[in-house]
Amino acid sequence: VQLVESGGGLVQAGGSLRLSCAVSGFTSDYYAIGWFRQAPGKTREGVSCVRTVDGNTYYSDSVKGRFTISRDNAKNTVYLQMNSLKPEDTAVYYCVLDTSIPDYIAAVVYGAPMAHGSWGQGTQVTVSS
Repeated sequence: VQLVESGGGLVQAGGSLRLSCAVSGFTSDYYAIGWFRQAPGKTREGVSCVRTVDGNTYYSDSVKGRFTISRDNAKNTVYLQMNSLKPEDTAVYYCVLDTSIPDYIAAVVYGAPMAHGSWGQGTQVTVSS
């Protein structure tokens, strides 16, 4: 599986960015896909994911109400719309795909460690104050 992220950049606090993740080489209908992030000096954090079998979405408390995850099945692409960005959102954002759906949801919702999955190369998001 290949995951290619794009859309990162520099934005002022309060601004918006949309990240994209193009997926290729994976044909299962039962998996979760979404986003993790890692800020300098911090552990990586689950941000959001979508469960493909039913489209249910999940968010961490830190981004709930500000970020929206979506999928375009025709384009095999997942998006993360990030609004009302804060300096603490600054991080490298990774697109992650995993078939261990309960583990993925636990990582996003409860901050559980994510020990597996397929990861993209990451895209930098920097929010200035």
